[in-house]
Amino acid sequence: MAKRRFQSEALQYTYDKFIGDDPGQNASYEQELINIEVAKRLYDLRAKAGLSQRELAKKVGTTASAICRLEDADYEGHSLSMLRRIAAALDKRVEIRFVPIKREDSRRTSLKATQRKTQTSAERCFTESVVRVTDTCRLARMP
Repeated sequence: MAKRRFQSEALQYTYDKFIGDDPGQNASYEQELINIEVAKRLYDLRAKAGLSQRELAKKVGTTASAICRLEDADYEGHSLSMLRRIAAALDKRVEIRFVPIKREDSRRTSLKATQRKTQTSAERCFTESVVRVTDTCRLARMP
């Protein structure tokens, strides 16, 4: 697997020291990136809809604590059926894509550039650490 490259020297040093070429650590790192991405997208969709966790939970037919867990980057139990229920409650659909590992998704790159313009320096550091995920769950607007 190709070694990750970060713009920040501090992030690069940290990655090299704790993950480096260890396949097990690399797999764990990639899994955490997926968890972060799913949690962030769920939070962003809910916030954009102007709903509280409790309000979304009521629409989905679950509890506010379940929505809270799903929006937690440390949560590892995302299920496709729950993602579909949330998507339907927000008038969205779930779209799953499988992309080549080495191909850079230009839409994702332009999204990162747009986000960087509105982020604080601390948020930019976090964004730099989130790299492209090969198996993404993307919630998209229903046609």
